[in-house]
Amino acid sequence: MNAPLYLVTDEGLLHGKDLYSTVEAAVKGGVTMVQLREKESSTRDFIERAIRLKALLTPYHVPLIINDRVDVALAADADGVHIGQSDMPYSQVKRLLPEGKIIGLSVETREQVIEANEWDVTYIAASPVFSTATKTNTIVEWGLDGLQWIRSVSRHPLVAIGGIHPDNVASIFRAGADSVAVISAIIGADDPGKAARELIRLIP
Repeated sequence: MNAPLYLVTDEGLLHGKDLYSTVEAAVKGGVTMVQLREKESSTRDFIERAIRLKALLTPYHVPLIINDRVDVALAADADGVHIGQSDMPYSQVKRLLPEGKIIGLSVETREQVIEANEWDVTYIAASPVFSTATKTNTIVEWGLDGLQWIRSVSRHPLVAIGGIHPDNVASIFRAGADSVAVISAIIGADDPGKAARELIRLIP
C-alpha cells in the first residue's frame, strides 16, 4: 500500500466549505487515499456522496475507502472499506467484497494487532496515536512507543490516525508508520491544498 497521506472526511469540520472541492484541493496537494466517513447521513445520501467522490477521485488514481459500510462501498463501487472493532467482522467483509478491494482495520489494543496478523487486511490503523477530539470512543492512545511496538510485531502496512499535525508527522513515520490518516489538519484548514502540501513535505 503506497498511500503516505490518507485523508478522512468529517463534514462537521468543513466550516462552510464544500466537501468535494475540499477533497479535490487536498488531492491536488498530495493526498494519496481518501476515506468517506459519514456518521449522520442517511444511506441514500451516503451512497450519493460516495458515487460523486468516486467519480472525482478516479482521474487522480486516488482510492476511495468507505468507513464502516460495506453496502455503501458496493453500491458506489468504492475501492475498499475501513472497519472498526465494533463493525462487521473481517471474515464477513472479506466474503462480501469483490477480490482486490482494500480492507482497512482499526486496532486499539495489542491483542487486536496480534489477531490481525491472521487476516489478509490491506492495512491496520493504530487508533488513536494521540488523543483527539474527533476520536472520542477509543480505549487508549498508542503514542510513538506503541507505533514502534506495532511495527515490530505486525505483518501489515501501518496507518497512524489521531492527533496528527505538522509538528509530529515526521516522528510518526520514524516510529514505523507507513501512512498518516489526517482529518482536522486538512478538512478544517482554510486552505486544504496548502495543508496537504505542508504535510507531504514533512514526510521523511
